[in-house]
Amino acid sequence: MSLKNGGTFARHNTLARRDFLKIMGLAGACHALDSRAASGAEAGAAKARRPNIVLVVADDLGYADLGVQGCKDIPTPNIDSIAQNGVRFTNGYVSCPVCSPTRAGLMTGRYQQRFGHEFNPGPAEAAVAEFGLPLTEVTLAERLKTLGYATGMFGKWHLGYRPEMHPQKRGFDEFYGFLGGAHDYLNAAGDKSNPVLRGTERVPEVDYTTDVFAREAVAFIDRHRDEAFFVYLPFNAVHLPLEALDKYKSRFAAIEDKKRHVYAAMLSAMDDGVGQVLAKLRERGLEENTMVFFISDNGGPTPQTTSSNQPLRGYKGQVLEGGIRVPFFVQWKGHIPAGKVDGRPVVSLDIHPTALAVAGAASQESGLDGVSLLPLLTQEKDGAPHESLFWRFGEQSAVRVGDWKLLQQKEGAPQLYNLAEDIGEAKDLAGANPDKVKELQSAYDGWNAKNIPALWKAGRPGKDGRKRLLKTLSSAEPDTESAE
Repeated sequence: MSLKNGGTFARHNTLARRDFLKIMGLAGACHALDSRAASGAEAGAAKARRPNIVLVVADDLGYADLGVQGCKDIPTPNIDSIAQNGVRFTNGYVSCPVCSPTRAGLMTGRYQQRFGHEFNPGPAEAAVAEFGLPLTEVTLAERLKTLGYATGMFGKWHLGYRPEMHPQKRGFDEFYGFLGGAHDYLNAAGDKSNPVLRGTERVPEVDYTTDVFAREAVAFIDRHRDEAFFVYLPFNAVHLPLEALDKYKSRFAAIEDKKRHVYAAMLSAMDDGVGQVLAKLRERGLEENTMVFFISDNGGPTPQTTSSNQPLRGYKGQVLEGGIRVPFFVQWKGHIPAGKVDGRPVVSLDIHPTALAVAGAASQESGLDGVSLLPLLTQEKDGAPHESLFWRFGEQSAVRVGDWKLLQQKEGAPQLYNLAEDIGEAKDLAGANPDKVKELQSAYDGWNAKNIPALWKAGRPGKDGRKRLLKTLSSAEPDTESAE
């Protein structure tokens, strides 16, 4: 038996978006009544103490592209500082080896295969109009908004083009960025079907998208410094096209390879942008009241960009470690240890429930596949947060249980690796460990039985996928309450 697709549908015991928002509104009212029992000053202080959340996502960044991850030729002191001032997970994963599905899982805290968001849609001009994060799903921004957070997003969305799928319809108060999967860094109007937007209005020009996204995030922090805020900063760096300003390229005159030269400049620009966000938090005295996450959305596409996933095998688009294991850092000064390296497997799905725990949500939401990492980060609990982790990406699939990983590529028999002894997935142990293969296959089959088939094929939807997609979308009302 091989790890293949074809999971049957099993309905999750989750709330519809509107039901969830109504319940959370009631919970917020109860919280408000409790607050009135205290003096006005005490209530104001409690509100001020609610921690802020900053989530930075790099695009196509390789596992070994940062100084703290072993990179020697591109200094990244600002991003490195998040790991140095917090926790660096060396077995940090994303739920897919490509952009849009990872973001769907990140925003919902659920495996995206639960709701059919398995593939990228293709370029904006070619994507099916109905593509996007199904309206049945509740985003992290929506949940934080019900808890009183100001919510802002600055960068790449890649979760739908339809008006009801716009970030400001999915929980974000403010949005500056683009809706597609990639964009020119220097020309705001370079892609007519995927423009840079402020809210819903087209932006006529940008100097450099990496710089402007960072500036917008910094300005948002300044405007909302006296209230709890959630900043989602998904840079399009260091995704293709390879473009950089001369001021960044001049830093790497010693790099002779032209492609690597530009890539280094792009990464350095993003590091500067992260530094500006961190500096603003320091300036406003918010470091100890802000949890900062940093991840990449998938592994690096080395042949295209010179990114490095060493010592891992594989690239973006593969469920080999090089496609799914990424830099994964968390900082919360004064609350979690500084400079800690943690080897326990975690996944990007965990960010959603962790942020809710930090925000003081009354209880964890049912139906989430991610778990709160807060007990690990604060060293309140030992042990692994997950018994197993899973991936399904078309004909590719994988499951990790402990140190063991069972892998199915597009062709060939399943492969078995012990990642503790073989991080590069070089020695297939399937033949010598048939019982372990059966054990992991059984775990995968149990997980996959709760998934549904993909709602669209990679790039374009198939006829059946389109029908399922339209049916899913028609089952949920667009939410207009969270938009400006």
